[in-house]
Amino acid sequence: MIALPHTSNWDFPLGILVRSVIQLRINFVGKDSLFKPPFGGIFRYLGGYPVDRSKSTNFVDAVAKLYNENERFALLIAPEGTRKKVKELKTGFYYIALKANVPIILMKMDWPNKIVTFSKPFFASDDKEENFQFIEDEMKGIIGKNPEWSWPESKKIDRS
Repeated sequence: MIALPHTSNWDFPLGILVRSVIQLRINFVGKDSLFKPPFGGIFRYLGGYPVDRSKSTNFVDAVAKLYNENERFALLIAPEGTRKKVKELKTGFYYIALKANVPIILMKMDWPNKIVTFSKPFFASDDKEENFQFIEDEMKGIIGKNPEWSWPESKKIDRS
């Protein structure tokens, strides 16, 4: 699963709440500094896996291996890789899906409308451009907690 748009620290508690409502064990990845004391144990208990972003590691292979070694395994990734504005998504989730032969599901967090929706599962093809265009099309109009950081480009909402 990929969660979009990721524009706020509030996306994490929302994701945990949604996960409890749909009653699925969904794991997540986060920067390794989150997994140090005093809160590291809590993040691990919640299903987190630390990622060291300071050095090049074979993250895609490691996650694909988790899928292949576990009968039931689900992972949620924020492909923007940050809570700030990005021009394009990181590609790790795409390569994980290809390597592990698992479908991708979009978790769309539409903060202004207070709606979280999920796309139908789809399998990534070898045509990366086509896959990313599909994701961008699916995300049009979905606005994060901080609209100016939403991906793809979104307009601010006039709440007057």
